[in-house]
Amino acid sequence: MATFSESKANEQLNTEAGKVRRDDVADLLSRQKAIEDKVRNSGKLNRFSTDIRLMFSMLGDYWRGNYRQVPWKSIAAIAGALIYVLNPLDLIPDLLLGIGFLDDAGVVAACLTFVESDLLRYAAWKERTEQTATTMVQGHQ
Repeated sequence: MATFSESKANEQLNTEAGKVRRDDVADLLSRQKAIEDKVRNSGKLNRFSTDIRLMFSMLGDYWRGNYRQVPWKSIAAIAGALIYVLNPLDLIPDLLLGIGFLDDAGVVAACLTFVESDLLRYAAWKERTEQTATTMVQGHQ
């Protein structure tokens, strides 16, 4: 069996991102718990759990219209990577013990590399937004 290379991960990410439509984001958000459970229980993907929660947070804020300072190609890449993770019968089936999640981890890693600056900007925005909300609540007490 051929190894799952970085170039193959990028190819899969581009393929999945190219298929993403705006309505897929809503469907993906409804499946967040299933994906997070899979990530938590997979070993290879568990190290990406914090990043995946941040990806879902950005997708949710994008979908609700709260955060739009991100290009569609980044949203599509995140959605494509998460859809790929959800699919148990992808390039390397998840049922293959020990190696079944290697491709999923590779696609998530490729996605993180691609959207890193967008995620960092979003995380900073989110922190400022939460601090502002906390300050406003404290000011009304």
